[in-house]
Amino acid sequence: MSKGERISRFVAELTAEVVDPSQTDIAKHPFYRAFFQCWNEQRYYEAHDVLEQLWLSTNTNDDHFFKGLIQAAGAFVHLQKHFEHPTHAKHSRRLQPAVRLFHLAEKNLSAFAPRHHELDVAALCQLLRVYPDQIVASDYKTNPWSPENAPKLELG
Repeated sequence: MSKGERISRFVAELTAEVVDPSQTDIAKHPFYRAFFQCWNEQRYYEAHDVLEQLWLSTNTNDDHFFKGLIQAAGAFVHLQKHFEHPTHAKHSRRLQPAVRLFHLAEKNLSAFAPRHHELDVAALCQLLRVYPDQIVASDYKTNPWSPENAPKLELG
């Protein structure tokens, strides 16, 4: 089974719907919508995977948009791993890479503000500035993310 087939199966199980990967309206595409469902469930790695599959399988002018969302999810993977294992040899060093990804994500997404594909991109960009600012202000010692304060992203 290919990665694309595995992701399609995952999205079908996640959404309990028939997955039509040929959907041309990005805002209605099952992989796009699954990204936000995974994000809101704090499944950032899976969010990254499903959106990457959409990005690789579509030919649109949304490359930087998809890339920015994937980078944002990656930044939160770093914060989540750091939160879960703050003294682990690898995971304890995830705050700097998270900051780098937050900056890259904000740079890639900002051109799509204020809204794109039903997402409030301006609000997301603001969020992507707050987290690294807090980390840098703490001299990379404090992780502002926790499961209780994890941000949600809504479409509409």
